[in-house]
Amino acid sequence: MQLPFPIVEAPEPEQAEVGRKLFAGPVEFLKGVVAMSGLPDADRVEVCFAGRSNVGKSSLINAVTGRKAIARASNTPGRTQEINFFTVGEDLYLVDLPGYGFANAPLPVVEKWQRLLKSYLQGRQTLRRTFVLIDARHGAKAVDEEIMTLLDKAAVTFQCVMTKIDKVKPSDLDKTLDKTRAALSKHPAAFPEIILTSSEKGDGIATLRAIIADID
Repeated sequence: MQLPFPIVEAPEPEQAEVGRKLFAGPVEFLKGVVAMSGLPDADRVEVCFAGRSNVGKSSLINAVTGRKAIARASNTPGRTQEINFFTVGEDLYLVDLPGYGFANAPLPVVEKWQRLLKSYLQGRQTLRRTFVLIDARHGAKAVDEEIMTLLDKAAVTFQCVMTKIDKVKPSDLDKTLDKTRAALSKHPAAFPEIILTSSEKGDGIATLRAIIADID
């Protein structure tokens, strides 16, 4: 019997090549946005990356784009305080959302970020998919389920991306996958396949690129 939320299969060579070419072309930082009024024109498809602090979001964006530091990685929770837009060619925005679940930031700052996050997710018609990053060492946590619920309400399809799979034993990965699948099963906006990635080892990067290239 097939598991619910199976691991997505690696792309066919031609699909992988389309994804490689997309990110081999121009990828540029466009702007950081701290209010809805600062959003760029909704004139192209958007995909965004969401995850709690220190899940490896910046490292994954760097790996997908093939740039060493286009997204700034930080060991300080909550360092990314704005919605960062990147142009990929002429037809795609890749969007880096503020980390959530940070414990060290002042409460008013956290609340401001959360309001911006909700407004963006609920009001951006060109947003086609959100990639929700889950640390493979821990599985989905309550704070991850909060963002999933928000995406359900916004009717934005989201796909789970497990990060740091190189940091966990296969038997432990199976446990965190079970935990994550149980969480995903409660959310109607969840895309029915999980992506496994390691930014450090390059696992799943070609798969993620191919998936993004296929979204329209």
